[in-house]
Amino acid sequence: MYKDFSYEAVLGSSERAAWRLDDVLGPDQPLDFSAKFMPEALARTDAAPGLSAAERKLLNQISGHQYLVLFGVIEEFILPFVLDHARPHLNRDDFRVRALLNFATEEAKHIQLFRRFHAAFAADFGTECPMIGPAEAIGAKILAHDPLAVALAILHIEWMTQRHYLDSVRDDGGIDPLFKSLLRHHWMEEAQHARLDTLMVEALAESRSEAGVMAATEEYLEIGAFLDAGLAQQAEFNLVALERATGRSIADKAELLSQQHQAARWTYLGSGMTHPNFLATLKGISPNACAKVEAVAPLFS
Repeated sequence: MYKDFSYEAVLGSSERAAWRLDDVLGPDQPLDFSAKFMPEALARTDAAPGLSAAERKLLNQISGHQYLVLFGVIEEFILPFVLDHARPHLNRDDFRVRALLNFATEEAKHIQLFRRFHAAFAADFGTECPMIGPAEAIGAKILAHDPLAVALAILHIEWMTQRHYLDSVRDDGGIDPLFKSLLRHHWMEEAQHARLDTLMVEALAESRSEAGVMAATEEYLEIGAFLDAGLAQQAEFNLVALERATGRSIADKAELLSQQHQAARWTYLGSGMTHPNFLATLKGISPNACAKVEAVAPLFS
């Protein structure tokens, strides 16, 4: 266990980092569509082939919409998973229960934040941006897996969020300040969630045999493959939205589709699978499981 990864310490950190929804994004607060939303390291829209500068900015904003809406979808399955994990401990460790319930409360707040962002985006972007879903179907597919596999997928997502903000968002002065603020506040609370999910993974793996951990790791990779298929579909949806927004057909759509799908694969899959803290936790429960994930990760760079 990492030095400060205890339920009591994480709860204290979470309480200090707490923020109010209306202080981050008011109900009728507009977005600034004169600016980009996503850093280039994640969106890769500056390198998008066959587009003008104005079209690349539109695609970047569509990518930003995708980013926060997909996080809303993701957190809709994290919320019930955390509550299910907390339920057996209700009459035991008070700090564990309080920390997990606070985790769930913050995830519910994030879902509301992302829905509020989507409403602001839809009101002023001027073009419908279709999204994969519905969220309930995606969540049901993921939650049908082994709980350890789901916990690994969530841990991947939590550390992925940390990497995105620290490596790409924090020092990027070219993106919309409001959008950047949304990501910063999300990052602040997800930092505590990464620690809590580390504890959940360790607890779920504690009584597992090596074969059991490896089986859960295979299911974690199946969840990744399922999400990857969704990202491929979402890349197609994004190009449909771009064509509607620009009023023109993209000539070499296949090349742009491939480039944007690979960008999303790194953003949502590769950046989490290769995070040092994710790999350290996985190696701690099974070096063989860690080696298996490391062998697959280059596909998502």
